Amino acid sequence: MRRTVIHKNLIAGEWLAGDSDTENRNPSDLSDLIGLFAQATPDQLDQTLDQAQAAQREWAAYGLERKQAVLNAIGTEMMARAEELGTLLSREEGKPLAEGKGEVYRAGQFFTYYAAECLRQIGENADSVRDGIEVDVRREPVGVVAVISPWNFPTATASWKIAPALCYGNAVVWKPANMTPASAVALSEIIARQDIPKGLFSLVMGAGGAIGQRLVDSPKVHAISFTGSVPVGKGIAASAIQNLTKVQMEMGSKNALAVMDDADLDLAVTLALGGAFGGTGQKCTASSRLVVHQAVHDAFVDKLVAGAKAMKVGHALAEGTQMGPVVSQQQLDENLAYVDLGKTEGAELACGGTRLDMPHDGFYMSPGVFLNSTNDMRINREEMFAPLTSVIKVASYDEALAVVNDTRFGLTSGIVTRSLARATHFRRNARTGVVTINLPTAGTDYHVPFGGRGDSSYGPREQGKAAAEFYTTVKTAYIAAGSPD
Repeated sequence: MRRTVIHKNLIAGEWLAGDSDTENRNPSDLSDLIGLFAQATPDQLDQTLDQAQAAQREWAAYGLERKQAVLNAIGTEMMARAEELGTLLSREEGKPLAEGKGEVYRAGQFFTYYAAECLRQIGENADSVRDGIEVDVRREPVGVVAVISPWNFPTATASWKIAPALCYGNAVVWKPANMTPASAVALSEIIARQDIPKGLFSLVMGAGGAIGQRLVDSPKVHAISFTGSVPVGKGIAASAIQNLTKVQMEMGSKNALAVMDDADLDLAVTLALGGAFGGTGQKCTASSRLVVHQAVHDAFVDKLVAGAKAMKVGHALAEGTQMGPVVSQQQLDENLAYVDLGKTEGAELACGGTRLDMPHDGFYMSPGVFLNSTNDMRINREEMFAPLTSVIKVASYDEALAVVNDTRFGLTSGIVTRSLARATHFRRNARTGVVTINLPTAGTDYHVPFGGRGDSSYGPREQGKAAAEFYTTVKTAYIAAGSPD
């Protein structure tokens, strides 16, 4: 009988087994065992943190082009292997294959973008207010960075944290989500093969309550970049403040797409369907509230419900699949509970929202649309992370904007309109970190800042040049060179 391989952690530069391991199964087909994955021990975490501090100092001294070559090699390999690694990602996370391949390719672009940024770290200089003194301002690495990433974008989210951390001269200790360890091991293998100091990059798989908590409690960590839920984020912040550790957190959302009476309805429906059900609704940028003007409400709803009913739900790797399974039994149970909650609150479930019997044993449900919902319902206040969306009818643009902003979150929002005046006013007055005009609420570029307001984000922005604010610390030097002889 062939024994399943146990995939190891990368501890202080060595691939090591832990004190236990966990199964990783395909949510599209539970009979498909992807592998067993080691769980790191507390001692291993301490060991790798010690090594990371020494490795970081060595890495920071590397020449700019040497760092650039490392990041470029990582990104180039990821893009070249997008089909292979995207298939693995879809197999373990459940998103359709096209989305899995696209995610890996985009993740590679993060590395090649920050490879170029290695050469663009230009400081500032100024004359002092005191005669004969010059001022030099530059950024230096923050030190050892803990990266805690989610399962819904297991490669992309991790990459947009790891790439800038390395670009700006830091060491990285990465704790990925236990739901998607195969993608984490694959990316770690690529990074570990590069010309980097031993222990500069570590992979520590394990439960959040054990390994994750010990990581954020450690005084050997200088910065923590986290993407996940609001409660976990608040817990991390509470732990980090004990050591005055720098934190950057992307958390929950309740994104709204406003559809105005002058909207192109076919475009609006396409944007709503993609935004609500792409990635099985398991996106922090998902369109979970559809705020629709009463003048086009009925026509929009007819097209939306027809589109949702027509979506092909199936195995992530099957041709033609538009929406895969949810990631786990727990997530499925939570999603179905929200369906029941919405009905209890008085919303009408127009379609979907049910568990599906499929040829493969997996966590399948149909995309659901709630009608006659109000913005004070819990289904419109809480992040569901499900293939569920709610339509909220409004009487005017002003009411639409008020509903969009009536949330404790503030990550993304969008409007579908032909009016330049409305689009401009919305862009300036929507209280979200990202605003889209005639585009889905999901989908961002890697070279510009990403982040939100309220409970959605805390700390400096991610991506683009804005990442330097988190991954570096500023040094101001005063120089009195004296008079030449």
